Amino acid sequence: MRIAVLSEVDPAEPRVAAVPETVKKFIGLGADVVVQSGAGLKAGVPDGEYEAAGATVAPSAEETARDADLVLKVRRPAAEELPLLKKGAAVVAIMDPYGHEAELKAMADAGVAAFAMELMPRITRAQVMDVLSSQANLAGYRAVVDGAAEYGRSMPMMMTAAGTVPAARVFIMGVGVAGLQAIATARRLGAVVTATDVRPATKEQVESLGAKFVAVEDDEFKQAETAGGYAKEMSAEYQKKQAELVKGHIAKQDIVITTALIPGRPAPKLISEEMVASMKPGSVLVDLAVERGGNVAGAKAGEIVTTDKGVKIVGHTNVAGRLAATASALYARNLYAFLETLIDKETKALAIKWDDELVKATNLTRDGEVVHASFQPKAA
Repeated sequence: MRIAVLSEVDPAEPRVAAVPETVKKFIGLGADVVVQSGAGLKAGVPDGEYEAAGATVAPSAEETARDADLVLKVRRPAAEELPLLKKGAAVVAIMDPYGHEAELKAMADAGVAAFAMELMPRITRAQVMDVLSSQANLAGYRAVVDGAAEYGRSMPMMMTAAGTVPAARVFIMGVGVAGLQAIATARRLGAVVTATDVRPATKEQVESLGAKFVAVEDDEFKQAETAGGYAKEMSAEYQKKQAELVKGHIAKQDIVITTALIPGRPAPKLISEEMVASMKPGSVLVDLAVERGGNVAGAKAGEIVTTDKGVKIVGHTNVAGRLAATASALYARNLYAFLETLIDKETKALAIKWDDELVKATNLTRDGEVVHASFQPKAA
């Protein structure tokens, strides 16, 4: 069994899909691991560390992918990589399938079995494989660090001989994995933290971290969660009531971090231009949903926008990738935990159980077809 670890084609992607720790584990399962030269450099892993772990380092993508049964990547293979992969190879990555029908078809036409790690079901058995959680956790932490870096004042209250410096007020909108980590990080830095979410279960989580919960708690709010634990889209009436409450609250905040995303949909707009304008000069908004259209009016992907009133809107993309070494280590462990279930320990070969619930949930293409029910082409 040959496992290939390819470099990322996108220059803005510094993460890598395997680290020396997971390479050793794959070799322990009987695999030959080939890593493309330079694949781990941006994540702080030189070629020599892969070789020390037992991998072969190949000079090109073509040589790395040749005859590989299993191909590991961070992002979906680019069009120029697909011809390098052998038919029937399993490709595992964060596939970003929503709205990318042409790219899914290209993978199907290439004859590869593509697996999307972000579609992993949220069940106990798969927690260790949950890339959304591992990467969002880091994004939540980094969002606070980035917000603090752009904010021209201190985060904690300081009692000094020259007088008292007040603590920064930080407001987190959306209390998923990223939001909870943002709350914890902002609290550790000494900020006064408030948070909001449309899911009632989050209130207790917010308060357990020492932050104050802010929301319109009516009947609709009490039923605002899907069976999968995601936020439901709220009615226009609720959104209006919540917007009024948030509007008054945001005007008093120093740093606002938005994390709201609904899988497969554009990011919901949470903060209007009017709300941005109500904030004090020097305030900072960090939009973690900027790649999906953004939660904040005026946010631009990959840019820090400063408004006429001196409010900064931070729109960094691939925020987990801003901690490339840690993000790669966690992502590589997520991949290994999943792939270990696809490898036969006796024959030391790839043995995918196609009826396994994890495989069914994540498998996008197989035998030349797009097989995932959510992404099959619509019948004419």
